[in-house]
Amino acid sequence: MKKRIVYLILFFGFILLFFAVQKPCFMFYNDALGRGINASDMFQVIIHGLSLDAATAGYITAIPWLIILTSIWFKRFPLRGILAGYYILICLIITVIFIGDMCLYPFWNFKLDASVFLYLDSPKNATASVSTGFIVMRIVIILLLSGFSTWVAYKLTPCRLPEVKHKITGSFCTLLLGGILFIFIRGGITESTSNVGQVYFCDNEFLNHSAVNPAFSLLASISKTKNYSEEANYFTRAQCDTLFNGLYPTEGKNHVELLRTKRPNILIILLEGFGATMVESLGGVKGVSPNIDRLSQEGIWFTQCYANSFRTDRGTVCALSGYPSFPDVSVMKIPAKSRTLPSIAKELKNIGYRTDFIYGGDINFTNMKSYLLGTGYQQLTADVDFPLDQHQNAWGVNDDIVFDYLYHQLLQRKDSLWHTTFLTLSSHEPFKVPYHRIKDDRQNAFAYTDNCLGEFIDRIHKTPLWENLLVICLPDHGYYYPEEGHPHNQRVHHIPMLWLGGAISRPMEINTLMNQSDLPATLLGQLDIDHSAFRFSRNVVNDTYTYPFAYWTFGGGFAFSDSTGITLMDINANLPIIEEPSHNENRILRGKAIMQTSYDDLGER
Repeated sequence: MKKRIVYLILFFGFILLFFAVQKPCFMFYNDALGRGINASDMFQVIIHGLSLDAATAGYITAIPWLIILTSIWFKRFPLRGILAGYYILICLIITVIFIGDMCLYPFWNFKLDASVFLYLDSPKNATASVSTGFIVMRIVIILLLSGFSTWVAYKLTPCRLPEVKHKITGSFCTLLLGGILFIFIRGGITESTSNVGQVYFCDNEFLNHSAVNPAFSLLASISKTKNYSEEANYFTRAQCDTLFNGLYPTEGKNHVELLRTKRPNILIILLEGFGATMVESLGGVKGVSPNIDRLSQEGIWFTQCYANSFRTDRGTVCALSGYPSFPDVSVMKIPAKSRTLPSIAKELKNIGYRTDFIYGGDINFTNMKSYLLGTGYQQLTADVDFPLDQHQNAWGVNDDIVFDYLYHQLLQRKDSLWHTTFLTLSSHEPFKVPYHRIKDDRQNAFAYTDNCLGEFIDRIHKTPLWENLLVICLPDHGYYYPEEGHPHNQRVHHIPMLWLGGAISRPMEINTLMNQSDLPATLLGQLDIDHSAFRFSRNVVNDTYTYPFAYWTFGGGFAFSDSTGITLMDINANLPIIEEPSHNENRILRGKAIMQTSYDDLGER
């Protein structure tokens, strides 16, 4: 039995070492010295990349593990002979991926993913940029490296395995090893599973890319990558442009100034799931959010804002990047796409703001980390930065603790302009919070977050920071409560948006129909910062915003709301689900045009 266990450990270790050695090779090939990369950087890349390397090595070791488990029930087992073919295949595959990723990076500037398959139908065009000698040299390297790695794996493998006397015990030990292997594959025992973003560790994109295991990147993207420009092709290009043009104006002048300064410090608080269904003044449950209702009288209160989507990963992208949502795609989960998006943080960073993101949960979840670092956030704070005894929520650290952390962090900021985004988490299932004002667990969890927010605003208001501070409170998505009617109707997607702080010009109420994705253009428009890169974001206090509407998507459909009513559309059946107060073809056509244009834009990124 010992021989079997030693073999599995050695094989796993060899694959892990193979992946670790790839990283400096990748960096040197892609001009590490010219980029100013030093030995310390390379060490950091290797260390941070180990988790994905281990996950990928776990996948590769799964077949040998299964064969070892089977071998226990045989007297003499020819292990080397059985695995020889597997070694040849797997070593060739991971070598091709390694060399392909290393050589394509100078052309693509992102890690190898499933989009490579879109070019295989035209190999002539795909290889037009390189010489025959370039290709031949790479093929030779692939054959030599895969041959060498196959030979090493072959030598590590016992020729024959002896009989195991205690088969039940041996099987149990092997199953235990399989459990450990599964933990490596999954990426640990936390909420998040292995994803590309977990190895990102700084704001240097090249170092983050170098840490990513190319085989994992390719495999993880297969289920997420398709030719998006071929999705939702309802119209010809000319027809679609006619319907779409004018819906998202990017020029014009503000008809009202919301701020009294063009360079405030900016704090965005993304309130987990805090839809209007939990805000009394917007028609929600009575008494759940007295602080939001109170503060709405002191700030700029946007009463007709609608969430673009229904999940945190999607809504965060909509709010911070002004990008539309999709029925079947989470852009945050596709690093090659999300890194190309504009963002509030990126624009502010470009003019000298220091940027950071704070979250009490697992920031690796849904590739959030890669999205944030790729779109301008220079520093990230997450659950791992808090003591273990403060991890009292199923998702991480409760809001009262993180709000307190945020308060003290802000007090230490004396100099340069800064922008911080804080994502709360306590108003989320299982709704267990250290607060007991309302009997209903769900209402009580939202009331808790509302209480934390109110206390934070009252505290920060008493400090000198308030004078030049803009606080923007905006949920990542709405909440289906009570559970009646369609789960993606207007009531559920309705969300509050509130601007507070000494930087606002005066309290006011804005009743213009809008989306959360309009935040970037509206904010940057007030700061006199060009927002033309935000193609799907509108400055809602701009004189060119003459056709107010809200658009959102959900699994299998979209919704379009304007002054004439609302339409919820089932895109699979191509039939309206809800039409209120009556049928309106314009709403359907405009919604389809937005969806088609969105997919085309995503396909081009």
